[in-house]
Amino acid sequence: MKLVVHMVTVIITFLALLVCVTFDFQGIHGQMHREGRPSAADPSEATSRNVLLRNDLNWTFGGKPQHGWYLYGSLISRLLNTNNDIGSVGFAKALAIWQKKMGLQPAGVLDDQSLYAMISIWQGARLKDRATAKPDQLLTAPISDFYDPMRAEELRQVERASYAAYKRLVAAALSDRSLNLGRDARRKLAADEKFLKIISAFRSREYQDKLRRESPNAGSAGLAVNSPHFTGRALDLYVGGEPVDSRDANRKVQVETRVYKWLVANAERFGFHPYFFEPWHWEYVK
Repeated sequence: MKLVVHMVTVIITFLALLVCVTFDFQGIHGQMHREGRPSAADPSEATSRNVLLRNDLNWTFGGKPQHGWYLYGSLISRLLNTNNDIGSVGFAKALAIWQKKMGLQPAGVLDDQSLYAMISIWQGARLKDRATAKPDQLLTAPISDFYDPMRAEELRQVERASYAAYKRLVAAALSDRSLNLGRDARRKLAADEKFLKIISAFRSREYQDKLRRESPNAGSAGLAVNSPHFTGRALDLYVGGEPVDSRDANRKVQVETRVYKWLVANAERFGFHPYFFEPWHWEYVK
């Protein structure tokens, strides 16, 4: 009888210890969760993390290290369908909803995993077929459409459907008085208006190779070997700052202009999708 009592005592003691260990593990796991990626139920921590990561997140693109995602705020907000400030609870909630839909941890924190998922979506919407345009697919646009008033005629070629869509886009932008774009008597972009003028359109492979030789440090994020410009359907448009300077300081100027934000909100209606890394680069994908 004493043996039975002893065995029962041992079993009870073992079960009590097991319960204690289980609760301790859960407590430690919860603490690790809070100190790592905050849960969707902790919006205040998510907002503080987003404010931090907006400038400090380390990630890589085009073989080069990148810091933060502040340059892509307009694109991110459009993807999340939110107008909430990045440091707000509303932004964190919108992000958590999107993360859940994407099969990611719905923490409401824009970490590297979520950013790469967003980049995949943006890149996936770009031109797939980059075959060089045939001569009969191109037209020579008037010099009045170009940022450089001295641009050579052979560098003013644009794929026909893309050019028509571009003209519709410009007409819509001109009708939006909030942009304060200069226009002439024909209701076209004024000669001295730089915004939305074409910087570059169709490029031959030979011309692209020349640009790459002249800018050896541009990398694949800048001057691509298989460029969408070969199609005549990629347009570099002036959106502010230095026209095609990919340094962060310049891109920060560009993404804060009213014209760039208007393009993010409206260009898709006309068939244009952005190359997220270059605020000036838009591709006609219809």
